[in-house]
Order: sequence, then structure tokens, then C-alpha cells
Amino acid sequence: MKSFFLHRAVILLITAFIVFCSLSSCSNIKTITILYTNDIHADFLPHGAPWVKEKSKPLIGGFNEFYFAVDSIRKVKPSILMLDAGDVMTGNPITEYIYAGAYGGALIAMMNGIGYDAWTFGNHEFDITHDNLRKLAAIAEFPAVSANILDTLENFPLNNREYIIIEKEGVKIGIIGAMSGEFYKLVKKSSSEGINILPPVETIRRIARQLYPQTDLLIALTHQGIDDDLILAENVPELDVIVGGHSHTQLTKPRYVNGVIIVQTGSHCENLGVLDIEFEDHNIVSFNGSLLPLWYNSERKQTKLSVFIDSVKNQLDKDYSEIIGVLKEDWIRRNDESGIGNFITDAQREAAGADIGFMNTYGIRKDLTAGPITKQDLFEIMPFHNTLMKFELTGSQVRSIVEFYINKHARIQTSGINCEWRRKPDGSIKFTSFIINGKALDENKKYICAASDYMIGTAMDYFGIEIPDAVPVDLTVFSAVENKIKNMKEIRSRVEGRIRKAK
Repeated sequence: MKSFFLHRAVILLITAFIVFCSLSSCSNIKTITILYTNDIHADFLPHGAPWVKEKSKPLIGGFNEFYFAVDSIRKVKPSILMLDAGDVMTGNPITEYIYAGAYGGALIAMMNGIGYDAWTFGNHEFDITHDNLRKLAAIAEFPAVSANILDTLENFPLNNREYIIIEKEGVKIGIIGAMSGEFYKLVKKSSSEGINILPPVETIRRIARQLYPQTDLLIALTHQGIDDDLILAENVPELDVIVGGHSHTQLTKPRYVNGVIIVQTGSHCENLGVLDIEFEDHNIVSFNGSLLPLWYNSERKQTKLSVFIDSVKNQLDKDYSEIIGVLKEDWIRRNDESGIGNFITDAQREAAGADIGFMNTYGIRKDLTAGPITKQDLFEIMPFHNTLMKFELTGSQVRSIVEFYINKHARIQTSGINCEWRRKPDGSIKFTSFIINGKALDENKKYICAASDYMIGTAMDYFGIEIPDAVPVDLTVFSAVENKIKNMKEIRSRVEGRIRKAK
């Protein structure tokens, strides 16, 4: 009888223990909140919400609003991980100023003040020089994680790491960074020299399998775009989360593919991504993700960070508020010929003393409404450190470039070319007229041409041919355009039908 009661008591104790464990301390369910950004593009100040149609647009974004949003979440969430998926640089003149030894260093100092845990490089981090990026990574009080960026000796050349493991409230989190496999098409040749990009999927898969047993949660921090992130999720099931950038995709709710959560905020510091996860042994129990719009609030209290932001803004206002001309008609970007593209290519051609000018369409980053043009406006249109280059092409090569433009819908703007074409029954192109600077094209003549060093380095994508022996003009593309605006004072440029299909 005694043994019966003893046996029953043991069963009751075991049952109570199981119930207790299921309710509390024996549960392996863990929680984490991931805060994330991508494609900030140096937009550290609030700006008009671009999707609002009214002329007076409400202000959104900026690092000050970002700081207050992050700070408020930290006060109520116990375990926070702060990540950025690249392209912090390029888009605002702050990147023209040296701070702590690096161009754009003030941006990284602001990110230090917000409290990031990790960052992966975007292609625009390479827009100035390797050396400058190395200095930016050294300023950061958080690691740069880019597993597939190596040098030719297979070393990590830019103060970057292959991966990191961070512990938050007892949770071990592995973070693997990766750059787009399209890197060489995204970065000018001088900035990609000496860089070896490993295939992203294979690289992340190899490291993920290594880190999986050592971590509770595994994150890929990528700068390659949503389409490639979807492919990554299908091919690396060991991952729990992909925090992505590059495509400026505004995922208001996370994608869930092959058991992997995929998030991205859009761009230009307009949203803070918030992802709450409950997980157990790499299995997602539940998750909830959203974007928090960073609407400007003029009544924010002053902080150490806001004082620093204001000091940088004051310097920019002093140097870049100068009105350099007046635009008489809106500059609107188009994939084919545009008025703004015509003006920029004309400026390059004239500055280089060339017969023909070329500009990559996607290098024009902003529209501009008619009115005063400030140096700040021009910088936001053309925020790149591109050098103006001069080179020679035969008339036959010029013809082949125009045929490539027509057949492949190449995204280029031109100056000095005026031609009309039609499609023959066999699908080939017949030019009914082809004029270079007022004279008929001579197939054997050599023409002087002008374009940016970026276009020269990616010539096959824009011209369909390589461009050998290009030499730099002692001028940036930005300076060439700025000088033309200052000289003209009043700017009128419109679509002219420089390369047009016969009616």
C-alpha cells in the first residue's frame, strides 16, 4: 500500500513538473526584436514625403526621428538587435565632408549615436574610394559584416568580417553579410579593382551550415535586392531571417519563404523596420513585422545627437544653399530621352570639347520642378564622384552604339547625335538620317566622345562595346553641369527627338 501511494506521489510530482515547465522556466521559446534600415542614402534630415501629391508635403525621415523611434522601442522591448543592410552613402552633400578622417564619416558617427549592432556594405559605400570605405568601417562602433567581399589574396580588405555572433539576453544570434553578385555592374571600375566578390548564395550557405549548431537564430544581412533574397531563402533553409536592401522594396509586412522571414524598409530613412520573433531551436514559433513611418515632430527635445545633426545641417546650408541658376521648365527623368538628360550630356560634351556626350539614365537620381536651382538640388540629382572621361570612337562604332541603344533599350542619354531610323522587314535597322554635330556620319572618321568613368567601366551594358584608352578630363561630371548652369543662368531643356523612329 505504501508503495502505491509513493508511486502515485511520484506521478503527481512529474505531472506538476511538466506543467510548470510548459508554463515557464523549462520553455525554450525565446524572443528578439530586430530593428532594421536599408538604403538610407545619406538622408539624415527630414524631407517632404514624395508620395504626397499636395505641393506642401509633410516632412518625414531623418536620423533625429530615427533616434527617438529606436529609443522608445528600447524602453519597452527587452532584447533589441539593430541592423542596416547597406547604401548608407550617396545622396546628400554630407558625403562631401570629411569627419573623423573619412568622407561621410559624420553619417557613421550618427549611426553610432543611435546604437547599431551590425551593418553590411552597399554598392554606394564604394562610390568614393576603397580607402575611404575602410576608414568609414573603422569609425563605426559596430561591425561591418560582408562575407563575400574579399581581395585578390582572399583577405577581408575593408575592415569587414565574414560573420559575427552576438548574444542578446542569452540569445546567440549569427549574422552573415553579403554583397550583390552584380557588384561589378553597380560600381565604377576604379572602385571595384582589387575586389573579389564570391557568389552570395554559395557563400551564405557554407557559413550558415557552420553557424547553425552554434546559434539560436541565424540572420543574413544582404545588399542584393528582393528577387535575390527570395532565391536565397529557397536555397538556404538554415536561415531564420533575411534583412535586405538594394531594391528599395517597401515590405509593409514580411515575406515568409521556405521557413525564412524576409524584410526590407524601402529607402531614404522614411521607415524603421520592426520585427518581433518568438523562436525555439531555430524554429519560428511566431513573428510580427511592420514598418514604422518616421514622421517629423518639431517638438522633439534636444539631445546630444540632435545638436550634432544641427551642426552638420548648418554647415551644409552655408555651403550648398547658393542659387546657381533658374530652371524654366521641369526636369523630369525618363528611361528614354529626357530634357534633363539632354542638358547633362550637352554639358559633358562641351566641357570635354567633344563631338558626342553620353550619360547613364539611372545616374540621374532626382526630378526638379521649375524654379531656382541650388547647389544642393544639383547634388541630389547627381550625387556621384564620377570623373569626366574623353575617348575616341569611329563613325562605325557610334552607329553600333545607337543600334545597341535601340535594340536593347539601353538606358542612356546622348548629345551631339541626331538621327532617324526605321525597322526593315528582316528586323534590322535602317537609318534614314544620321547627323553628328550638323554633319552626316562618316563611318571612318574618329569622333571625340565624353562620358563618366562609371560608364567607361561598365561600357558593355550601355554601349555594347568596350571603350579602350579613355583619358580623364580634369573635371567631374558634377562640375561640368554646375559650370554650364552658372554660365547659362536660365535653363530651358526639353525632349528634342535626338534618336527617333521614323513615322
